[in-house]
Amino acid sequence: MILRDATAADAEAIAAIWNREIRDGVSTFNTIEKELGAIKAAIASEVVFLVAEDAGAVVGFATFGPFRGGPGYALTMEHTIYLAEAARGTGIGRALMAKLEVEAKARGVHVLVAGVGGENGGGIAFHKAMGFVEVGRMPQVGRKFDRWMDLVLLQKLL
Repeated sequence: MILRDATAADAEAIAAIWNREIRDGVSTFNTIEKELGAIKAAIASEVVFLVAEDAGAVVGFATFGPFRGGPGYALTMEHTIYLAEAARGTGIGRALMAKLEVEAKARGVHVLVAGVGGENGGGIAFHKAMGFVEVGRMPQVGRKFDRWMDLVLLQKLL
C-alpha cells in the first residue's frame, strides 16, 4: 500500500468511492454525487488531499478543510475520509488517517473535527479507535433515504 498526494488523474477513482457512499451509505447526508471537475478542483485547492493506493488502484482518500469561516477557526479543520468497500477493515483507513494527522500537525492544525452520520457505527468506532472523542450529537439534522438522521461530532486535539 502506498499513501501519496492525490492528483487530477485520481479523480475518477475518488469519484467512484465517494459517489458510492453518497448513493448507498449513511456516512454522509449529501445526496448529490460529486462530479469529476469538482473533485479535480478540490485536489488542486485543498492543502492536503491524500490517496491510498493498493496494487495500483486507489482504494481510499482523505482530506481536510476549514471547519468554519473566520480567523478564530483557522487552526480547526474538518476532515473527510472514505475507503472502497474492499479496503475496509484492512488497516488502510488507519494508515491514511495517521498520515492525514501528520500532515495537519505539520501545518499547525490544532483540532481535527469529524462529522459522522449517527447510523454509521463503523465510522464512529473508527474515529474513537483513532483517538477522537465524541463531543456532540445533533438529533435529526440530516435527511436521507426518507428519514431523519443524527449527526455525531467527534474531535481530536493534535
